[in-house]
Amino acid sequence: MESVSHVIVVGGGPCGSFTALNLAKQGVKVTVFEEHDEIGVPSHCAGHLSISGLKRLGLYPLPTNVVENIFYGAVFHSSIGKEFHVRFSSPITCVVNRVFFDELIAQMAEKTGAQYFLNTRVDSLMIEDGAVKGVVVKHEDRVDRFAAKMTVDAEGIVSRLSRQAGLPMLNRSMLLNGVEAEVENVKDVEENIVEVFLGKKYAPHFFAWLIPKRDGKAKVGLAAKTENPKVFLQKFMLKHPVASKKLRSARMLHTTFHPLTLGGPIRKTYSNGFLAVGDVASHVKPTTGGGVVLGLTCARTAAEVIREASLKDDFSSDFLSTYQKKCEDILGFDVEVMLRFRKLLDTFSDKQVDDAIKFCARIGLDKTLLNFGDIDFQGQSLLHVLRTPRTWMTLLYLFYLYLSANP
Repeated sequence: MESVSHVIVVGGGPCGSFTALNLAKQGVKVTVFEEHDEIGVPSHCAGHLSISGLKRLGLYPLPTNVVENIFYGAVFHSSIGKEFHVRFSSPITCVVNRVFFDELIAQMAEKTGAQYFLNTRVDSLMIEDGAVKGVVVKHEDRVDRFAAKMTVDAEGIVSRLSRQAGLPMLNRSMLLNGVEAEVENVKDVEENIVEVFLGKKYAPHFFAWLIPKRDGKAKVGLAAKTENPKVFLQKFMLKHPVASKKLRSARMLHTTFHPLTLGGPIRKTYSNGFLAVGDVASHVKPTTGGGVVLGLTCARTAAEVIREASLKDDFSSDFLSTYQKKCEDILGFDVEVMLRFRKLLDTFSDKQVDDAIKFCARIGLDKTLLNFGDIDFQGQSLLHVLRTPRTWMTLLYLFYLYLSANP
């Protein structure tokens, strides 16, 4: 048995690498095991991130090769083509090349002192007397055992190791299948505006998106709770009254598939010698499925708690529960608001979504949303705009639609 470091991180995605980076900054010896040959491959999401969230994490501005475009707002489409526009005076979001973004954080972690092993799959946890004491690793034809005082699970939505540690599973009723294609020959898009397409007809229980890139290409995708999402994507590109005009002649360059977890954080993210970060802990926005900024925020918190545990030499479940409490303090209210809003939207028919979009456009809700603030912590941002009559009118109208959808 080898002792590679004080802390083992399983998974070299952004949350795993950001945990490693923040630990290495504090002088903690940390090793990252990544099962793929290359960091960031395969890509797992569109990489549409809030600029304010990246700034809070100390990751913005990003290198120019990482950023594929910046956006000043969004346009929301209904299934029959009604629109609602929101445009800010300064950039609010950016889209990144996820391979380059993931590589950037991993390189920062390595330069700070973290050790990386690629093409190395963690097969299982080593558990002794109810505590995680390290991992069993497979590399080519070899099987090795590595001891560590702490193991951080950043393996993603598969949750294999977290289940071994006795943590609860993700809410399967809130799991969706996502698909995204990079396309060229896109017509009539506004380069600095993201387009969102709502409605069960094309993306059951979620939405579709069109994210322009500066090179003339675009990222097009959606998620759906049922059936094959690629079938919905083809239908969306060919038949949506607005999207089809932009995408009918588009050529797919490559396609990726990825699951999304919208059920809010799992009930317990810690056990003796073990923490879960990122998608495996469902640190994801229930409204949009975006998990990078929330996941990185909790990854930094995990590093802080592990550092405190190291100073006290206490890696017990009781001490590590501090991580859960801190993450709940950071995310709890906002995730609860977003989860309620997601469930509200799921009850609406396409006709009701169409009515809601027309209502928001008619009352000029876009003027209120210019003061919305943080798109990652949407509950707090909603509180910020609650003082305006337009917000109350919208909420009352959505409640009316909800009652009509659930008599």
